[in-house]
Amino acid sequence: MSAPPSNANEECVGPQSETAGKAASCAGCPNAKVCASGELNKPNPEALAVQETMNNIGRTLLVLSGKGGVGKSTFASQLAFSLARRNKRVGLLDLDICGPSVPLMLGLQGQEVHQSSSGWSPVYVDVEGGGDECELGVMSIGFLMPDPDGAVIWRGPRKNGLIQQFLTNVDWGELDYLVVDTPPGTSDEHISIVQLLKASLKKGDGAIVITTPQEVAMMDVRKELNFCKQTNIPVIGLVENMATMRLAADSLTFCDKQGNSVDMDALREKCPEIFNLDVSLSVFPQSGPGPRGMAEKFNVPFLGSLPLDSHLQRATETGKPVAQGNAHGEFERIIDSII
Repeated sequence: MSAPPSNANEECVGPQSETAGKAASCAGCPNAKVCASGELNKPNPEALAVQETMNNIGRTLLVLSGKGGVGKSTFASQLAFSLARRNKRVGLLDLDICGPSVPLMLGLQGQEVHQSSSGWSPVYVDVEGGGDECELGVMSIGFLMPDPDGAVIWRGPRKNGLIQQFLTNVDWGELDYLVVDTPPGTSDEHISIVQLLKASLKKGDGAIVITTPQEVAMMDVRKELNFCKQTNIPVIGLVENMATMRLAADSLTFCDKQGNSVDMDALREKCPEIFNLDVSLSVFPQSGPGPRGMAEKFNVPFLGSLPLDSHLQRATETGKPVAQGNAHGEFERIIDSII
């Protein structure tokens, strides 16, 4: 089944609907005639090629948001690490064409993709803490760029063409999980991803949606949840990222209201018990009932909350799995829920 055209009316019922092109919401839509003809609902030959490629993949997990900067790539990378450490065969596909950050987050900067008769070979990463059967392959446009700081200034058709190549020409072999890191938004690239993958999704496949607690993020994430509903992409669950920030008190520097540093030695001498505590604070103001309430409204599972944690930040900067810390335990509980 096809996703709605990119220039469809806001309340589009979708080309697969029996009322496509005839519903009241179709009035004035430039696609009404072709939708009514059923032309857009015919099998997509490119999607059939993707389906053949995906036959060897157990589960496909799309990491979506609709909003940039909420931690999709961080979550996708750490999800791939965590699954691989559980002795699963994992592939991580970075479909953020203009802002590929997965090579950095997997410690693979400077690596190149090799091509064989069976297609592009993923770049493989050694996963710390993984067993002998641990396997994690990665594909990203970042491996194809001669200059890592070079801008990808492409129009939609060229980006969509590369997405199709990534979904048909990568030789993953057999995988237990394919994690797909997607770009922000609900436009051309998302529609291409859905159109190409839709026929390949099996029971248990679907989207993991990432948000942060403030309204400026949630307003876009609600659009993404509606996009999933409109295109019949199952939502495995919603994750709240950067929910709170926790720091060890002995890692902090205190100052007075004027910004002058406090004598930490004197403070430690007077109140030593403070330095055995953690400090927790909300970085972003929660909007209304927050992400948990949004999940309930859209009738999707709420998988959990991840803190803004220095261990997780260091992990993404150095291309390692998150170390023991506040984020580690929460992350593992979320992975258990997904599995």
